[in-house]
Amino acid sequence: MTFKYPLATATWDQAELDAMQRVITSGMFTMGREVQAFEKSFASYIGSQHAVMVNSGSSANLLMVAALFFTKENRLKPGDEVIVPAVSWSTTYYPLHQYGLKLRFVDIDLHTLNYDLDQLDAAVTDRTRLIMVVNLLGNPNDFDRIQSIIGQRDIRVIEDNCESLGAEYKGRKAGTLGVMGSFSSFFSHHISTMEGGLVVTDDEELHHIMLSLRAHGWTRNLPKFNHVCGEKSDDPFKESFRFVLPGYNLRPLELSGALGVEQVKKLPSLIAERRRNGALLQSKMGEHPDLLIQREIGESSWFGFSLVIRPGSKLTRDQLLTKLNAAGFECRPIVAGNFAKNEVMKFFDAEIFGELPNADHIDQNGLFVGNHHYPIPDAFDALVQL
Repeated sequence: MTFKYPLATATWDQAELDAMQRVITSGMFTMGREVQAFEKSFASYIGSQHAVMVNSGSSANLLMVAALFFTKENRLKPGDEVIVPAVSWSTTYYPLHQYGLKLRFVDIDLHTLNYDLDQLDAAVTDRTRLIMVVNLLGNPNDFDRIQSIIGQRDIRVIEDNCESLGAEYKGRKAGTLGVMGSFSSFFSHHISTMEGGLVVTDDEELHHIMLSLRAHGWTRNLPKFNHVCGEKSDDPFKESFRFVLPGYNLRPLELSGALGVEQVKKLPSLIAERRRNGALLQSKMGEHPDLLIQREIGESSWFGFSLVIRPGSKLTRDQLLTKLNAAGFECRPIVAGNFAKNEVMKFFDAEIFGELPNADHIDQNGLFVGNHHYPIPDAFDALVQL
């Protein structure tokens, strides 16, 4: 089915086609200079010291979680408690489970779709070692409040920022407000490298750990003096197959790196157009009698536009979906809805803190439609008529 208002559209032009041809002509397809160039330009845009590109946003989350288990001091261990929001994508949670952490699910705020901050405050205990912050649909969290909740406790924050590239909180880019932040460059996201993801950090040790874990846990991609093995020898033969960490193969292709180089150049304008659309949505839909739109924290990068039926409305989601499809809108649930209801939870070491009424509400009464990097005023005229 072809939709007048699809969830996502291509952000490529001749520059990306030329970049791919540049790689094809070179004959070098495995991770190399193009990936390094993308990492450098992405880190500069985000405002981080380091960026590590991988083959997907899901792999970025895996790499980010794994790195915390191999630091020399204060490393995580199986059984440690991590707090997570009840609404996010599956691969927000899977690496946490796969590394043996105990997940504690907390409700979301019905308006921002991020953490219910009062419930988060009540859920944090002396057993909490980590908070996974998910910036949903482009909307950054209230990091000042989160930091005040943490106080002097030894709790680290990592960000799943895969949906919120370009969002800002008090002048800082989302993804830089924890010790690490993950990003996705899959087709439907703010930029596209076909498949791809990144992790950013200012911590040099975590950066070195991720460089090793990304490629088999070997030393080959580490600098001579590093935080993983100390000092590498000057013999490339000896260092070619020297394994020091239990890693993966999460390496991206040069084609994806080359696409990223071109996409980062466009990022300021891509985000600016999405924000203009977001402002128009707020002006048109802010007082809709049956629908709630997402309340912005800081400066959202508006991944998409959530539509949540107001509590007490007689409108049903099936009716809303029928109306939207008839008007030409492609729709999806709000990420994975209340993830705690999924069958996969039987494999997790997890608990639900209190109840999850808001996650349940958006699971049954919410959806989202697409935003784009170009003006869509007619889409908002159609939404107003719902």
